[in-house]
Amino acid sequence: MYVLRKYAIFVFDFQPLNNFETMNIQPMTKKQLALAYAPGLSVGGAANRLCHWLHYNPRLMDELRQTGYRESQHLLTARQVEIIFRHLGEP
Repeated sequence: MYVLRKYAIFVFDFQPLNNFETMNIQPMTKKQLALAYAPGLSVGGAANRLCHWLHYNPRLMDELRQTGYRESQHLLTARQVEIIFRHLGEP
């Protein structure tokens, strides 16, 4: 995916996680996690769905914020992924 911002092009390359394997708790991008939960959706649709789930689950958001989570953050720590798995279940 290419993003153009003020004369610079940033290239973001990410690999979707394989849903047929047991999910390892590891740092991952929000997009990777979103695609693991919604493999049939586009990257943007899956990311929007995950953000909606996070935003409307106050207990989950409170616990994530205690780890330093910010909504603008792109990379989730292993601890944050573990918290999401605990609240939403593994994909």
